[in-house]
Amino acid sequence: MTSALTLLVLRFAFLLVLWLFVFAIVYALRSDLFGQRARKMPADARAGQAAATAPAPPAPAAPRAPSMPNAAASAPPGDGTPSRLIITKGAKAGLEMPLGDGPLTIGRSQESNLVIRDDYTSTHHARLMLWNGRWVIQDLDSTNGTFLDGERVTVPTPVPVNTTVTIGQTSFELRR
Repeated sequence: MTSALTLLVLRFAFLLVLWLFVFAIVYALRSDLFGQRARKMPADARAGQAAATAPAPPAPAAPRAPSMPNAAASAPPGDGTPSRLIITKGAKAGLEMPLGDGPLTIGRSQESNLVIRDDYTSTHHARLMLWNGRWVIQDLDSTNGTFLDGERVTVPTPVPVNTTVTIGQTSFELRR
């Protein structure tokens, strides 16, 4: 009788462990497919964010220090180097942001300078950086790729003014 009871308890324990395993797999798949749940922002934080994303007047271009030894051969400041990024297509269409002189990271991560939330954008998707006086786009091994004027970017590539860069479902241009 005790062996029958022990066998029954072991069967239920095995069934319980099996169901826990199935739930763990379903949870992992859900996380991969849908990502983490977004937290709702308080109303006062949303108002502050809306004010921060309003288009700002373009700032006067500041002279940039050479970043490489051979940068002295590059064009002088004020040569028409883009100073702003404008999103032309996607959820944030119309957003304009100043470029500054440091690298600009693009992706779904909250640590990115330009956060793009869509299913076709990787967490750390691309980097836009100033190199030898020119803006260069670099794909960070994203799943769906970064496209410059319809061509996939595989190596760091200079971005001409008014040329479309597409990341996921979002397109943007660099403008003066």
